[in-house]
Amino acid sequence: MAERRQAFVIGHPIAHSRSPMIHGHWLKQHGIDGSYDAIDVNPTGLDAFLERLSSGEFVGGNVTIPHKEEVWRRVARRDEAAGAIGAVNTLWMEKDELVGGNTDAYGFAANLDAGAPRWRGAGSALVLGAGGAARAVLHALRSARIGKITVANRTAERAGELALAFPGVKPAGLAAAQSLLSRTDILVNTTSLGMKGQPPLDLDLEVLGDDAIVTDIVYAPLETPLLKRARDRGLANVDGLGMLLHQAVPGFERWFGVRPEVSPDLRALVVADIEGKR
Repeated sequence: MAERRQAFVIGHPIAHSRSPMIHGHWLKQHGIDGSYDAIDVNPTGLDAFLERLSSGEFVGGNVTIPHKEEVWRRVARRDEAAGAIGAVNTLWMEKDELVGGNTDAYGFAANLDAGAPRWRGAGSALVLGAGGAARAVLHALRSARIGKITVANRTAERAGELALAFPGVKPAGLAAAQSLLSRTDILVNTTSLGMKGQPPLDLDLEVLGDDAIVTDIVYAPLETPLLKRARDRGLANVDGLGMLLHQAVPGFERWFGVRPEVSPDLRALVVADIEGKR
């Protein structure tokens, strides 16, 4: 009889994670004898947990804040995306080696493929924010061969550091974002502005072209003020929930041997949870 396959997501704190809901839905849907649990691991306990993974207790799992960069430094090998982004969100074992991957760029691209598939033909993109999520977005945009990419951040120096890591990307201060919109085909918000409890992102979208695409990686609320303004203007707009759902697909396939689908039922399940915790 096959052993029950156990997977995880680690972070600190971790109780807020919706990953167990996503993977649990797929495990049940496919009738797989497995589990996916949220495990709170503080920074001082990271080495001990990785030993548990290396010993075969788990088939693999996910990594979230604050461990993505630290795990990146500790794995034996990284996939191409993790190497470029500088963070690991997915772990598995190969020939007794701990391997780290990053599926955030894949999730971002797959979300746009589903919600605004013509994005791959865009000529320019403006990314707001210069944190870890921005790195994944920049990797996705460069992989899709978007020709002109600008990253704008509150502190232009941070945007400059990010631009150095992604050759061809131009840095700017967040204050310059408004003046760049008229030459932007894809607008991506990776900042916390617009999240529940945060101030809105103050941009006038009237200067965007009629074919522009607006996306926000925030998914609580599902429709941020930025996305509402885009919808009111009749622009293609894509919320951030799909990125969370799609980034989970490659890990589940690797650990459990079945490629799951991001279905309307799964989205409805997570939306109901988000709305129930308002």
